Order: sequence, then structure tokens, then C-alpha cells
Amino acid sequence: MPRWTDRFERFAVDVILERRDGKRATLLRALLYLLSLLYGPLVRLRLWLYRRNFVHSHSLGCLVISVGNLTVGGTGKTPVVEKLARELAHAGRRVAILSRGYKSASLPFWARWHRAARGETAHPGPRVVSDGKRAFLDPFLAGDEPYMLASNLQGVVVLTGKNRVRSGLTAIRQWGVDTLLLDDGFQYLPLQERIDIVLVDREAPFGNRFLLPRGTLREPMSHIRRADILLVTKCDGSPLAELKSELRRYNRHAPIVECAHLPRYLSHVSTGEKQPLSFLRGLRVVALSGIARPESFENGLRKLGAEIVYARRFADHHRFSEQELLRVLERAKARAAAAIVTTEKDAVRLPFLRTPPPVPIYFLRVEIEFLQGAEALQSRIREKMRERTPPPFSPSGRTSSFAEQPVVNGTHPALL
Repeated sequence: MPRWTDRFERFAVDVILERRDGKRATLLRALLYLLSLLYGPLVRLRLWLYRRNFVHSHSLGCLVISVGNLTVGGTGKTPVVEKLARELAHAGRRVAILSRGYKSASLPFWARWHRAARGETAHPGPRVVSDGKRAFLDPFLAGDEPYMLASNLQGVVVLTGKNRVRSGLTAIRQWGVDTLLLDDGFQYLPLQERIDIVLVDREAPFGNRFLLPRGTLREPMSHIRRADILLVTKCDGSPLAELKSELRRYNRHAPIVECAHLPRYLSHVSTGEKQPLSFLRGLRVVALSGIARPESFENGLRKLGAEIVYARRFADHHRFSEQELLRVLERAKARAAAAIVTTEKDAVRLPFLRTPPPVPIYFLRVEIEFLQGAEALQSRIREKMRERTPPPFSPSGRTSSFAEQPVVNGTHPALL
């Protein structure tokens, strides 16, 4: 991404989230608000066209689970997709993750030419990030989130492409999958007969409550009624009565599940060496991030005992250049930082350095743990399994919360 584009994106996000004042910010907010008045009716019209079958949707005859949200970014969706994919695979399911591949790079010229020579330009197939055994694309061609999922999940196919009906058909025909996970799929209406899991960030459930582009809402808040399961993320054990009451105004049928994003360890970006979380206590660090909610990441580091001497924020999904990383390293040295800490999603976008960095770079590994209501989630998925295929089994003998077994909820508090 060109530097001016990145700067404008960060400025626009600050304006939307009321972090900027002044004439320019006020004028831009007014313009974005007027555009949002047009955006809302278009969203409602699109949904109406699908409901009335003016635009056709498709059923692929297998278990389909969509994981999405009502807002743009920041709900912790990728760890949830990874958790579900791993549990389902352990239960004996043949799983494929279907992603848009947001902000992935275009294919190189030779690859586009080869597709054109085979007559594939009109309806290009999905990109195969992983066949469940190895990754075929780098983070730039795959997109950071699909690449991260492919790296962390063995036995799970990962495909990217805007047409996820075509991606799903490819996964079924080529790898015989029986379970499709739609990554960021709530707004993807062409694929029907699925379970819609909608994530709600406890810290900012509906963003700033304005529709795009004035706000972060992709759809009106009332559209959350389409959700089959509401998954409240980043819970820390505090009461959720007020949030649950508001959710129930729009959706009375979906079970509400609480989960926590728990940090597990630090991993060295180059060597893979792991450090326990206690490594951060009293440690002077630089926080480096290119995510939707950097303040959540930085607050999490502070809760783990780190002293943040400098925080460098970039736009969400930013592709770091070598010069940008070197400048961050220089700032880390100048402030006597003992380490640079970034997110796992950002780590896959860091450039390769020809010489070892003077300050070690780690990413914080975060995983999902269900706290309350997980039984309803598992029950709904098992019910859908029985509708689509015979009850799952695990050939390895391992058990899973999605197999037929009692469920015990965790009790760990969220730190991020």
C-alpha cells in the first residue's frame, strides 16, 4: 500500500472513531454521514433481493458454518475460525476454510497469462492457500489471515476467492470435504442453509453505531436477528446483563456464548523460540501493530506486565516495508527497548531482514476459550451435522467438544 494511502486510511479511521478534531475532520464526518444515508437502503435492498429470490443463493449439501460480524474488524474473528476448524477436524470432519483473501496481492503476470491461455479469465477458480498438508502461497498472495490459518492448521484446506460458492464446490470435489467454514461470511448471502455465528466485541459491540462509511457498522443493528448464535468476544468475567439485554431486543432466539481471547506465549518471529508470558513482566517493549483495534493489543501487553516505551500503529492489514521495520528498530534501540512485540497476524507481514535485527521481535500467540454457553454452540453444530452427514467420529481416537461427549466450560478470564 502506498504511504499516502496508508496515511489517509489511518486519518479516516481516526475521524470515524472521533479521534480527530478540526475543520477537515468535521467536514469529512459530514460527508461520510451523507454517504451512510445512501448505504443503508442499499444494504436493505440487497437483503430483500436475496430473500425474494430475485438474486439466487445456493446450497452445497454439506455442513456450512459462517463466522462473521456486524462491524468492520476488531472482533477477534480469526482465532475463533481457527478454534472451530481445529475442533471440527479433531471430531473427524473434513474441513475447508473459505476466505475472501482480503487485501491479498494480485497474481504475478506470468500466472495471469497462464490462466488466460487456458481460458480461465472469465471465471477464475479459487486460490489454494493450503491443501491441509502444506501452504502453497505466501502471506501477500494469500492474505495475512488465510496464511496464518493455513500455517496453524494441519488437515484443513484453506481457499481464498470472492466467489465462495465456487470455492466450496472446489473443496468438495477436489478434497472431499464435508464441512465448510466461511471466514467473515455474515454478509456473504449467495451461500444458504448454514449456521450463522455472529461475533460481538464486548468492548465495542456496535462500533460507534453509525453505518459505513460514517461508522463501522456493515449493516443496521437490527440485522443481527439473522444470527443463529451470538458469540461475545473478549470477555473478562465482568457482567454482561446490559449488553445481553440490548442483543435480545434484536434477536430473541440465538443463544449467547461468551468467550475469551487468551494470550498463551511469545514466539520469536525468526527462530520460533517460545517465551512464557512471564517474560513480559517489567520488560521494556515496543508495540508494533497493523490491526483494527491496536489499543486492545497494547492494553493486553500492559496487563501482562510489559512497559510499552513506544507504540507504532499502522492501518489494518498494512504491508510493512523493510524501511518501516528498520525505523521501528531504530526507535526501539533509542528507547532501550528489550523487545518488539507484535500480533501473530502482523508477524506474517513483516519483511525479511538480511541481517539479524538488533532488538528481538516476538509475536503474541492468542487463542480462544469458551467461558459460558458453549453447550448451545456445540449442540447447534451437532444438530446440523446429523442433518447433513452421519455423526462424526475421530479416527485418531482423540475427542472433541463437537463429538458426542459432555462439555465442561473453561473459567479463565480474558487478558486481551
